[in-house]
Amino acid sequence: MYRPGAATTNRGGVCTENEDSVVTLDQIPCWSNIEYRYSYDNEDPASLPISFNPDPLASTSELENNANGMVSKFPVNIDLNSKIYLWQGDPWNLEVDAVVNSTNENMDESHSSPGLHAAAGPSLAELCATLGGCRTGMAKVTKAYDLPARRVIHTVGPKYSVKYHTAAENALSHCYRSCLELLIENGLQSIATGCIYTENKNYPREPAAHVAIRTLRRFLEKQKDRIKAVVFCTKSSSDTEIYKRLLPLYFPRDKQEEEIAIAKLPTDIGDENGETVIDERKIRIKPLPKTKKSSAREPQTTLDLPSSDVGLTSRSSSNLVSYLDPAFMSVMKDPDQRKEEQWEKTAQEQNRWNFLRMLGYGDIGGPVLSAAEEYSLHSRYLAKANSLNLSDIAETKIVYRGGVDNEGRPVMVIVGAHFLLKCLDLERFILHVVKEFESLTLKPYTIVYFHSAASLQQQPDLGWMKRLQEILGRRHRHNLRAIYVLHPTIGLKAAIGALQLFVDKEVWKKVEYVDHLLQLFRHVPREQLTIPDFVFQHDIEVNGGKGLILDPRTKYVYQRV
Repeated sequence: MYRPGAATTNRGGVCTENEDSVVTLDQIPCWSNIEYRYSYDNEDPASLPISFNPDPLASTSELENNANGMVSKFPVNIDLNSKIYLWQGDPWNLEVDAVVNSTNENMDESHSSPGLHAAAGPSLAELCATLGGCRTGMAKVTKAYDLPARRVIHTVGPKYSVKYHTAAENALSHCYRSCLELLIENGLQSIATGCIYTENKNYPREPAAHVAIRTLRRFLEKQKDRIKAVVFCTKSSSDTEIYKRLLPLYFPRDKQEEEIAIAKLPTDIGDENGETVIDERKIRIKPLPKTKKSSAREPQTTLDLPSSDVGLTSRSSSNLVSYLDPAFMSVMKDPDQRKEEQWEKTAQEQNRWNFLRMLGYGDIGGPVLSAAEEYSLHSRYLAKANSLNLSDIAETKIVYRGGVDNEGRPVMVIVGAHFLLKCLDLERFILHVVKEFESLTLKPYTIVYFHSAASLQQQPDLGWMKRLQEILGRRHRHNLRAIYVLHPTIGLKAAIGALQLFVDKEVWKKVEYVDHLLQLFRHVPREQLTIPDFVFQHDIEVNGGKGLILDPRTKYVYQRV
């Protein structure tokens, strides 16, 4: 499949592939010999490289102060520069010891780097299927089969989100470091890697290149004698331009590039491994408070150490306990003891509510969920709801969106008579409710509940209502302004009273009972509601007319003059 051939060189001095020919390292100029120089003459010396996305956690002042440092964090190192190569083309055409494949956790052929399996042959996919997958940030090594390389190192890049910017950076850094560690463990010396990030994982290209280059620089500083060559492979001219612009920042070839790098490097250049470090997450070791036992001891200085450098120190537990604050010691309970206490508390709560269960109210006991537990519960249900087709539940018209009330707040309508408990899958119904309420609860809203003729149907118990409320979460309770209940019965009022007393007074005290439609229309205009026909009929029957007239065409209810 492959044949010997020469690589071609473009105007920037970077080699590009020539069809499917095998290219050796001797045919690619190393970074030290590439004549390309990026011009910064037209840029502000204090500006960051174009299109670079800085760390969202870094302040503007931090970015501006970055250029004030005088010592380069990445000084000129001719030995390291001689190990770096830049190649525009597929890594599969290079005759190196190992090539890197960016894949997913299942190591599927369809999610691997384009062209790898076609070049390596079907045996590679068959082998990958037997490896049991690979975790994000980790790497696994296999044979290369039909490739010119000796081995393929498979790694899984992270998904990118601005909210989890630091976690994504560190996971991507770990990908490159894991590949390099496997290279050394297998006695290999040269490696070619493409861009580990993929389009479907939304990782911005330039920040990812920063992570890749700085991680490699830090690794080579420690293991330069065990690695002969690292080839950065790019697929497009835009990626090539990014690497040509950023390589001088981490691998400067002369003092001029080193001085430019001082002003151009981002604020966060990682720790000694290239990983992002957040000061707030450092473990701080402070001197023990002075006591009678320690008064003769010499004062100790405060040290700030990354969590990765903190080792375990053996010391007498009796002496340690005497120094620690009792309030701090109170939270250091044995995990098994904490779990046992939680079980006992749950059992006590269950026994406390047994009498309500006997009255048919359902299981409304159990400990109150924390904010984190409610958020996790809501997130799981929302993710599942978004992955399912719930159109059959929506067609029941139990829950649907209305218009707005008199204060402009969105309205959710609930029809009790449509709740056919025997014919309804309650779990799928909860998923539908979570999905419908998700966008509504982002701001203040109201609920209109039609209890008209609902007493003829079996309704869910209070235990189920409590569970639904926990799944909807605290945002639902905070933004809910009112629940208008039309045609309430004595049984319903008793149930709501029980909810106020035993479940959540904050939510259920917002209930306002409405005896007839005209009273409801004072809160929510008629034209903002889609009302079933039987609700109009029930309203007239319950109120015995009482001076009301129903327009059969428009379904409007008027006061008799």
